Amino acid sequence: MSGVPDRFDIALEMVAACRGRREAWDFLRRFTEVWATCLDESSGCDDQELTAAERRLGLTLPAAVREGYALLGRRDDLTSNQDTLLRPDQLQFDGTGQVLVFRVENQAVAYWGIAAEDLRLDDPPVVFQLNASRSAPQPWRRFLDRFSLACVEMVLAEHRSDHHDNRASDQTTLELLERHYTRLAMPDYPLWAGTDYPMPADPEEPPVRWFAGRDVLIRDDSRQWMWVAARTPEALQAVRHAMPGDWLMAPPTV
Repeated sequence: MSGVPDRFDIALEMVAACRGRREAWDFLRRFTEVWATCLDESSGCDDQELTAAERRLGLTLPAAVREGYALLGRRDDLTSNQDTLLRPDQLQFDGTGQVLVFRVENQAVAYWGIAAEDLRLDDPPVVFQLNASRSAPQPWRRFLDRFSLACVEMVLAEHRSDHHDNRASDQTTLELLERHYTRLAMPDYPLWAGTDYPMPADPEEPPVRWFAGRDVLIRDDSRQWMWVAARTPEALQAVRHAMPGDWLMAPPTV
């Protein structure tokens, strides 16, 4: 794949990914080719696994759900480093029977799913629920408008880079972020926990935003915290120089 990184403009590719599920799957193939390990035939769940899940649940999975699992359902390195994409045999409805849950936060304090009434759609919207107390779950809220786009968000958030850092945000840092980096076309979506976690996310809070630069991905969590993944140590150091401050993973200065 010589030269592939130079042909992969993540900002342009994200614009395409937002158009539909076919474009979202193309984005994930190209993103993993550059930023992780290529998707191949072993990356996804087979038809038998998905059909067995449908029989167990007594339903037909939406086309996008089948396609997403067939593309990367076995790639825990892309889907389950922090939170967990459930296997087909783990898909389950919530206690009310109204939402099919497919992803769980790593301490089971949040869940992502598809409303039962939306399972008839080819690429249904995704909802999330905070259950901080595990006894009084919050109402389900909209996360992203398409399952395929939620898969893109999941891979961006879950893939791991050897070159990464994070820090609290402030107004100066946010101004530098917007000045030096390109905001990606990922639609606004809520920080599931809210900035006052374990309180539920406030619909009025700023959304999660994604930015990119050369060999760099940056996630801005509701103007409160910043996460950086880079393809090279030089690219990561360039971010620290562009937005100086208390980066938690930076080596101590002598």
